[in-house]
Amino acid sequence: MVATEYNSPQTIIDNLHSAVIVIGENLQVICMNPAAEMLLHISNNRAMNKNLRQLVINEHEFFDRLERSLISAHPYTVYEDQLRLHNQKVIDVDYSVSPVQYLSSGKFLLLEFIRLKTRQKLSHEESILNQYEASKSLLRGLAHEIKNPLGGIRGAAQLLERELSNDEDKQFTQIIINEADRLKNLLDRMVGPKDMPTKSESNIHKILEHVRQLVLAENDNINLHVDYDPSVPELYADESMMIQVILNITRNAVTAIDSTASTPGEIIYKTRTRRNCKIGSHSYPLVARIDIEDNGGGVPADLVEKIFMPMITGHAEGTGLGLSIAQSLIQQHNGLIEFSSEPGRTVFTILIPINTHPENPDGATQ
Repeated sequence: MVATEYNSPQTIIDNLHSAVIVIGENLQVICMNPAAEMLLHISNNRAMNKNLRQLVINEHEFFDRLERSLISAHPYTVYEDQLRLHNQKVIDVDYSVSPVQYLSSGKFLLLEFIRLKTRQKLSHEESILNQYEASKSLLRGLAHEIKNPLGGIRGAAQLLERELSNDEDKQFTQIIINEADRLKNLLDRMVGPKDMPTKSESNIHKILEHVRQLVLAENDNINLHVDYDPSVPELYADESMMIQVILNITRNAVTAIDSTASTPGEIIYKTRTRRNCKIGSHSYPLVARIDIEDNGGGVPADLVEKIFMPMITGHAEGTGLGLSIAQSLIQQHNGLIEFSSEPGRTVFTILIPINTHPENPDGATQ
């Protein structure tokens, strides 16, 4: 069976989230993957045949280890090291070195780098996903236990209403029925949407513009700017769900801005693509990144770790369900919502895989 371009060794290396560099016996660069190009701030074509000492400078211990590994053919791993690059930037990395020897072409070293902040980011993303799944499981169980007696209370109120002849007395049973229905609806919203996404080819900029017009119609004191990348491909997504996600986040931003009247309200929609992006335990060759930035007061420190949990809100009038529902809807698209916040600048980032191959709807690799 002939291998396709999607499962060739080079394609696998190119799609790795970690930076991979192959060097020869004289420490010259043979090749590197896109993640390594980003790490070292140089393209594969420009780096090819250069001595690695031209890319990583004044790191004598680093090169001593490489030369010893070439001689001994022993692999090794170094944790939490600092390397200075050719552009004077310093990077914090873990790296592994694996000697490879071919009888016909000599000795090579395979270097694999993982930036520490990337590892911490992945750990944080995994924590968000695990925390959200745990809270959803808890809420499902809680909702089930509450709905059973709630149904009994509602049924008893209906039976009691039939026995009453006085309309004035019936208004009290109607209050019980209405409140039982309100609590059931609240529980349903806490647990999250039940509908499965109906996915189709969707233009993210069309979705953003639709939400932008809605928000501007509701708020005449907000300046909503855009910074779109027209090269972002269409998403394989449920358009109505994506509208709900962006609307929920934007309305949160509007509320945050309203609480800080000292500066004009500014919201920015920004789109970009990200290559070789890891979400949870999966790597995706191409991901759409949608940033929603506001100049509000920021997320309170005590809410940072639980902002996506249901019923968590920093506003007295809020329900605490907007971000929880948004995260649930994006997870149904194999994506993730993350954020960074400080007073005057909060950015919620939606990461959603782009369906690049019809035979692989998720576009993911393990």
